[in-house]
Amino acid sequence: MDLNQLPPPTLVTDARGLESVLEDCARASYIAVDTEADSFFNFREKVCLVQVSIGERDYLLDPLAGLDLRPFGAVLADPAKTKIFHDGEFDILILKREWGFEFRNLFDTRIAEAALGVESPGLAAVLRARFGIELDKSMQRSDWSARPLSERQVRYARLDTRFLVQLMDAQRPELEARSRLMILEGECARLERLVPSPQVFNPDDYVKLKGARTLDGDAQSRLRELFAERQRVAEELDLPPFKVLGNDSLVDIARVGPASESALANIPTVSPKQSRRLWGAVDRAQRRARENGPILRPPAPAPKDGEPRFDELEYELHERLKEWRRKRAEGLGIDSALVCNRHVLARLAQRKPGDEAALVAVEGVLAWQVHMFGPELLDVIRKGLRELPAELASGARRRKWGGRR
Repeated sequence: MDLNQLPPPTLVTDARGLESVLEDCARASYIAVDTEADSFFNFREKVCLVQVSIGERDYLLDPLAGLDLRPFGAVLADPAKTKIFHDGEFDILILKREWGFEFRNLFDTRIAEAALGVESPGLAAVLRARFGIELDKSMQRSDWSARPLSERQVRYARLDTRFLVQLMDAQRPELEARSRLMILEGECARLERLVPSPQVFNPDDYVKLKGARTLDGDAQSRLRELFAERQRVAEELDLPPFKVLGNDSLVDIARVGPASESALANIPTVSPKQSRRLWGAVDRAQRRARENGPILRPPAPAPKDGEPRFDELEYELHERLKEWRRKRAEGLGIDSALVCNRHVLARLAQRKPGDEAALVAVEGVLAWQVHMFGPELLDVIRKGLRELPAELASGARRRKWGGRR
């Protein structure tokens, strides 16, 4: 297919243009959607573009032109219309965060491809394999907050949704023939329920940086203040923190504790430009660290979004469940997350259901999982509860769970 022969997309920048899009949506059963954001260029990421394909028409909705996208929310929430995304989790979360949109009746073509056992389910690889379509992904990390959009940006953006309906039409009968449509439906229901986590900065998260825990108390105190100072500078400059100073540089500066701008410039991971521009911020952070004194006991890292806190028995039971999931996924030829996602697996280890009724009651467990895997899951849990207490009491198990209690 010659992509250059496609009709140009329609750039939508005002309410009148959006009304035309909504009229098209009202007549359509299938609506392909994607977003572009600016997380690589700005401190607080925002939606810069929403791509929508309906039939043979491609639209680029531009919220940065002052376009009020709230009316489009009714389309996303309409259960009578299928909204098609490819790897839509990020798009759904950022749209929920920015406008509070709700989603119903989703079809994620990346999840569908993964459920079919495809090892490389990225859009470019899938379109090449299925339709011989070559996508130019060079604009993937383009600055989508810049205006006007370049011709290459416009061409790239519209192709992210152009072929999704065609792709869904090819995938659905394959999923049905292999009894895997239920996997897709279960994962899409999970996407609909996603809740964006609050974006709150915690200076104690410095402990998550690689190498942080190898530092002595004084250096850890410096690292904590450098971590906080980088966040302040990033917000002031409207840049993502990694563009102010990389994590490796923060740890190296904390380890050295430079007493001057020239000493800062001598650190290999700090460029001369960074040392000139950031010496004041580094000096302020180090002065605060001296006032605070050494960190004698590093804070426990806050769990990642939705990450569980286990006791020893739960940790070991979780390990057994993960091993069961790995083997089951290998047998089915799919990603293990599609057998049972990590949140559900953690709840199973914590709730320890003993029968089917208790299994069904665990949040996130789907009917098809109970039907297909229920007896196996219950057997793993029962066997673990029977064997693990004695193993733990005798010290036969390795004590590696402590950091995730």
